[in-house]
Amino acid sequence: MTEERVFIAGAGPVGLSAAARLIQHGVPVTVFEAGSNLATESRASTFHPSTLDMLDELGAAAPLEAQGLRAPSLQYRSKSDGLIARFDFGDIADLTKHPFRLQCEQWRLTRILLDKLTLDPDFEIAFSNGVEDCHQDADSVTVVLTKGERTGRWLIGADGASSHVRRAIGLTFEGFTWPDRFLVLSTPFEFADEIPDLDPVSYVADPQQWHFLLRIPGLWRVMLPIAKDITDQTALDPDYGSRCLDWVANGAGPSEVVHRTLYKVHQRVAETFRKGRVFLTGDAAHINNPLGGMGMNGGIHDAFNLADRLALVWMGCSDATQLDLYDLQRRTVTMEAVQVQTIQNKKDMEFASENDQAEFRNRLRNIKSDPKQNRAYLKRISMMESLQRAAEISLLH
Repeated sequence: MTEERVFIAGAGPVGLSAAARLIQHGVPVTVFEAGSNLATESRASTFHPSTLDMLDELGAAAPLEAQGLRAPSLQYRSKSDGLIARFDFGDIADLTKHPFRLQCEQWRLTRILLDKLTLDPDFEIAFSNGVEDCHQDADSVTVVLTKGERTGRWLIGADGASSHVRRAIGLTFEGFTWPDRFLVLSTPFEFADEIPDLDPVSYVADPQQWHFLLRIPGLWRVMLPIAKDITDQTALDPDYGSRCLDWVANGAGPSEVVHRTLYKVHQRVAETFRKGRVFLTGDAAHINNPLGGMGMNGGIHDAFNLADRLALVWMGCSDATQLDLYDLQRRTVTMEAVQVQTIQNKKDMEFASENDQAEFRNRLRNIKSDPKQNRAYLKRISMMESLQRAAEISLLH
């Protein structure tokens, strides 16, 4: 029997954002989650102004902000020069209701959304029952679950970088893996007491070991690259981590590390985001290095774009060709904006030659000193530009 529902694989921030948006449009939804509960890992923790505006439409921005930390500006620094340039989101306050980045762990959003969703009779969630395979025909999609099978009208794969949905529909995940890994250390050490003029979001360029400082409630997250000749065991050793923290700020080494993780960094995009009645969103569709905080945010943008289009088809206001625009818009901006920007962010941080470092400093200072360039740059790093580009694609089709 075919259920009149949209199925979603994955109860992360992207899957639950898609579910909330569809429910808002009156579309019945079932979310299948392989885990026994919502994840609690410390993963993405930056919400951009454009994303907060979207979440505000779900009634989720205010409770998220109550648990997070506002970052009204971000800065670029270098170990040798100190502060290079600071970019203030107040300069685009006329374009957003949220002229700041919100620093808040993604698991807080999933709980806010689930609390709202469980109040709606059209919403269902099944824990410990992930999507392992799927097959489709012209009218429906059947999901093979950890426990049984079910058939619905559409399937959204929001099940992460190792997506079972993407593999089930036979799509390649094109791109590359960086040779270095990223080490993330979370500590209550107060870096702002040791580093003058430090913002909650600070990128520190250095040819020896660049790093990224991100303030979240109660903690600083420090991210550093780990060379390929250093073993995982060495990188995760507390003594090595202490030396890394001391490199960031004198005296930080002995501080407590409450969270430590090491991971490979990829730049990959699925060959298409739609195949028949099955769609890919978030990490199932695209992954990138975390510099710029564009991964989760781009996934939430995917979720809204797809949910709005799918609702039009569901209500009979448009035919299914409307859904081809989802792939065209979101894959295009992923390739043109997110991948390009995050790759450039990483290259900027690791410039080794004096000429490259000088070019980086001068480029940022020139952007900051020119109001037009400054505004365009803020639109780009807040992901407003990519949404504008997606809208332009829609108008052309």
